[in-house]
Amino acid sequence: MSKRKRRDGGPRDTTPPPAPDPLRVPVWDAHTHLDLQDTTPADALSAAAAVGVDTLVQVGIDVPSSVWAARTAAAHERVHATVALHPNEAPRIVLGDPDGWSGQRRAPGGAAALDAAIAEIDRLAALPHVRGVGETGLDYFRTGDEGVATQQESFRRHIEIAKRHRKPLVIHDREAHADVLRILAEEGAPERVVFHCFSGDAEMAKTCAEHGYVMSFAGNVTYPSAQPLRDALTVAPTELILVETDAPFLTPVPYRGRPNAPYLVPITVRAMAEVKGLAEDDLAAALAANAERAFAPA
Repeated sequence: MSKRKRRDGGPRDTTPPPAPDPLRVPVWDAHTHLDLQDTTPADALSAAAAVGVDTLVQVGIDVPSSVWAARTAAAHERVHATVALHPNEAPRIVLGDPDGWSGQRRAPGGAAALDAAIAEIDRLAALPHVRGVGETGLDYFRTGDEGVATQQESFRRHIEIAKRHRKPLVIHDREAHADVLRILAEEGAPERVVFHCFSGDAEMAKTCAEHGYVMSFAGNVTYPSAQPLRDALTVAPTELILVETDAPFLTPVPYRGRPNAPYLVPITVRAMAEVKGLAEDDLAAALAANAERAFAPA
């Protein structure tokens, strides 16, 4: 698979930010998209390791990227894969994209196309170097009302795959908190659930903590407007949090708008430590242990 192009046109300033000071205690980047970054997996691993980020979770969002994630994880010991159809991908498969809102202009594939795509995700999820099922979930920001039912069906089917393969479910939740929590309750959540790029407030964080759901925080926790995220991080139990980049997106302050990459994780770790009132090394040790537990082999 060739690398995909960013559908949003990419950052205006494409200059890579400088490397931050290394962490003394290594951590994981719990969610990244190397296939959208201007690098190779080997170079990304090297740059990340130089600043104390020793493991990357490469996340699939459709069938081609999930295949790429699985192959990349098989080739690199310190890369782990997750596989899924992104919540916006499911409606594109079923309904097509005649207006080109996603930049893909697909013809409708109908239910049979969704069945085939989910069958391939199921096949990939069984592989030993695939450590999770995701990013799946719900996203009501871009998909119109006509796509909601397909998103929810896809989410339910991914939950079943995660439970059957005994692998963590990695959730993308955008403007859909209540429905995500409702469907998890209705289907019965897998033993391990990770809310990628946690977007809820303090009350949502408390609800997730009550269920033992892991909350992964990205560079947007550093944004001036993100006080609700910092409030959520404040109340989230330290044993239930992760750090991620979602690179090449969500580059932390002061480099917002420039391309993100796993080597920038230390900036977010230090911001999180300040919010939590923890020593940097103590938080890093907790984040590493949490990632090992969340993405442990089935």
